[in-house]
This record gives sequence, structure tokens and C-alpha cells, in this order.
Amino acid sequence: MKSGIVIISELTGSVRERVLEVQRRVDPKLAANMPPHVTITGSSGIGPISTHTTAAELERALGPIASETAPMTLRFGRPMRFMQTNIVVLPLDPHGPLRALHDRIRTSGLLYEQPRFTFTPHVTLSFFRELAPAEVESLLAVRIDEPVIIDRIAAHRTVDVVKSSKLLELRLTGDVTVSR
Repeated sequence: MKSGIVIISELTGSVRERVLEVQRRVDPKLAANMPPHVTITGSSGIGPISTHTTAAELERALGPIASETAPMTLRFGRPMRFMQTNIVVLPLDPHGPLRALHDRIRTSGLLYEQPRFTFTPHVTLSFFRELAPAEVESLLAVRIDEPVIIDRIAAHRTVDVVKSSKLLELRLTGDVTVSR
């Protein structure tokens, strides 16, 4: 990924621990550099937001979205290879409330790069390591059935794939919890 600002939602609870366990086993570098999270923008749908964007600008654009968006309870799909790569991810449904959140961020007035891929919300399980065929097969067999709670979003400035810093975190505080 290029330098830029990405929007994520850090995982919590047992789902976080389960994903972190898998990441540590198959890709320790990934596990050590970023908390387990759902990628909402940055690698698909919307490219990275401009690195020139300040935390104050992010808060002005994203604050109203967070205050009007209800927390979401979602489920992972089966692991898959991400868009013609060797990266393995747990996908989430790209339709419904998560898509609505993504689209509101896209139309918020923030400047972002052209996306490389269509909107594919996901949690990355392996990124850095070249996996042997048996490891890929094992990873594609992973099932995480616990619900995923999206109740906050965070903007992270990335310098490269392994260096990022959190600029802003906002709770989703809309009135109605949406399940899918």
C-alpha cells in the first residue's frame, strides 16, 4: 500500500484474540505491526486518504458520520485470497451498513487516491509471508464464527506497510444497532 491515511475498526474481545492468534501463527510480522482490524478504506473502494489531511480535518469530516452511524454486528465470510494476491483475508459483506459507512466516508469531502480494488471490507490474516501450499490450505480452512462488532472507526497514517500512527478514533453512536 502507498503512504496515506486508512480508516479501520480495531477488533475487540474474543474475535480480536482469535484473529491475533492466527496472525501470530502464520504472519508474526503482521501481528506485531498493526492491531487486528477491519479495513474499511485504504486498500479497496477508496484509496488512501491524502497524507496532507490533518487530524482536525478528519474529525470535521468523520465526526458527523460517526455520530449518525449505529454500531454494527457482522459476520465473517470464509477466508479468501485478496484480489489476485497471495494475501489471505476474512471478508465481510460489502453491502448493507458497512457499505453505507464506506460510502459516507467516500463522499465526505476528504481527498483520497484512486482505489486499486473494488470495496472489499476485510480482516487480513496473512500479508508478509510467502505461504507454502499446505499453509494456505490450512488458513483457508479457518472459521471464525463469533460476531464482529464495528462500534468505532480510527484513522491511521501509514508511512509504509509496517509503520502507522493513529490520528483519530471515533465511536459510532447512532441510535439503532444494525445486524446483518
